[in-house]
Amino acid sequence: MAMSLRDMAAGDTGKVIAFQKGNKGYRKKLLAMGLTPGTTFSVIRYAPMGDPVEISVRGFALSLRKDEAETLLVERSEL
Repeated sequence: MAMSLRDMAAGDTGKVIAFQKGNKGYRKKLLAMGLTPGTTFSVIRYAPMGDPVEISVRGFALSLRKDEAETLLVERSEL
């Protein structure tokens, strides 16, 4: 089931499946950062006010702002 990255909790793992329609600037930026469809990641933590979110992807930590995280459609993975 597709959901926004913002709907995931710290410690969850998931897979990128698509991007929200619109926001082409965010889409290009996310693709350039290695968040291509099929890429797996894990949510490390959210900042105290909920923005940004830090994820681990392709061996490095990446922080995404709220708008960027909402653009990313993901699927939760079960371990």
